[in-house]
Amino acid sequence: MSSSSSSSPASSSSAASSAGQTAAGPPAQEARRARIALVTIVTCQLMLVLDITIVNVALPRIRESLGFTATDLAWVINAYTLAYGGLLLLGGRAGDLLGRRATLLGGIALFTVASLLGGLSTAPWMLVAARVGQGVGAACASPNALALIAANFPPGPARTRAMGAWAAVAGVGGSIGLIAGGMLTTWLSWRWVMFINVPFGLAILLLAPRFLRTPPRREGRFDVAGALCSVVGLASGVYGFLRASAAGWADGRTLGAFLLAVLALAALVVVESRAAQPVVPLRLIAEASRARTYLLLLLLTGSMLSMFFFGTQVLQEVLGLSALRAGLAFLPLSLGILVSASRASRLLPRVGPKPLMLVGAALSTGAMLWLAQVSATSSYTSVVLGPLLLFGAGLGLLFVPLSVSLVAGVPAEHSGAAASMMVTTQQVGGSLGLAVLVTVFGSAARHARGDAPGGLAPDELARYVLAHGVAEAFTVGAIGVAVLFLTVLLTHPIPMGDAPRPPGPTTVAGTDGAGTEPPDRTAADGLASDGRI
Repeated sequence: MSSSSSSSPASSSSAASSAGQTAAGPPAQEARRARIALVTIVTCQLMLVLDITIVNVALPRIRESLGFTATDLAWVINAYTLAYGGLLLLGGRAGDLLGRRATLLGGIALFTVASLLGGLSTAPWMLVAARVGQGVGAACASPNALALIAANFPPGPARTRAMGAWAAVAGVGGSIGLIAGGMLTTWLSWRWVMFINVPFGLAILLLAPRFLRTPPRREGRFDVAGALCSVVGLASGVYGFLRASAAGWADGRTLGAFLLAVLALAALVVVESRAAQPVVPLRLIAEASRARTYLLLLLLTGSMLSMFFFGTQVLQEVLGLSALRAGLAFLPLSLGILVSASRASRLLPRVGPKPLMLVGAALSTGAMLWLAQVSATSSYTSVVLGPLLLFGAGLGLLFVPLSVSLVAGVPAEHSGAAASMMVTTQQVGGSLGLAVLVTVFGSAARHARGDAPGGLAPDELARYVLAHGVAEAFTVGAIGVAVLFLTVLLTHPIPMGDAPRPPGPTTVAGTDGAGTEPPDRTAADGLASDGRI
């Protein structure tokens, strides 16, 4: 018989608060539940992040199969990006009010069905509509998957390791998408870049209700005005960046989209300052340290996506690799992220975020500068392999402390909004960074064409122009990561969420019999406490 049956309430509370045992069962059972919960959350995040890049490799086959025009083909990517980025804040708030696990499951169900329909598409409009459905589902699932980490892992090393796994997948998902997309398109069909999501989605739908704890739903109502402003502002901003990449910054639609985004986001600030239950609590961005950390994540994701975008072109257009071999060439990046993120999650409680981020930013800056040496005569081993290893190591050391700190010290009622703000920052940062660097690339490529040596064959000229444009883009990307390094170097430590809490009877770890956290839990589903490491 367990000794807990005869213990006093105080001792029961103490036992429940320990990392090894909760109300869900004995240590071995709880450890198994936690492992499966983490696998479920990480699989969810991998599926959603992977879908951003897995389709890229298949675009030529999709165009041939469904008859897309060259201009319309971009909407296979943009439809997902717009829906995902525009609805993220609303998805996080929906989790607060409707229940995080329920919102996650609804998003995954929609994403899975849309993936199936996308693979079965027979016309361009069908695939674009399916991509919109995927984006809506991802916006509901992604922020709530992140928020559920806090509900399933106690503060301390367990939560830091879980956040490290989440951050590693967020960083490595793009490169895995390129590899998987190349394999599926080459060996099977482009339709399998859609179908591959179905078994993963079904597995999540089966495992999540059983193994994921969820905090209780919070009483309240949707802030309709704030939700509308956030959707219009974010969607317009993302569209503006996408349009700028293709048509330039002076394009009328680009300027109109940015103007609408500024007006909508300005209205959002006014609305949220008066709302009783805002979609975006302004306190999340009012703190100087947290706002600074959002800026750092913005710079990092912009550089990361430019690595995928321009790196793929170098591998295929300059080095002449096939789509499959180009995807496999990114394996060193994936391995670097996985190894460094694992080490970062172990070192973070001991050394704090600043040393890890300084080393990570230095490695990433070096990688971008190395990549900027690319030329028409470069080889994989001379200017690609080394930078991929360095950049992977740097990303892991950066993503883990950034991810932990951005949801640190957030009250329970705002944890969904904090998670969605973090994912939104990644989306906007990627779109902004790519739009800026594509503009730099275009300008440099035009100058290179005018300054090219005479007597080059057309294919040699194309490689020369592309290499010069990419080198300039990577140089500017290196400046962005260097700014990240200097910001970390010259500012105070980032607030973290794993400092010890003051003891109190309201801090309870555990669940009731239905797998729901008790309502009197204080901030256990935020990464609470404002201690500094």
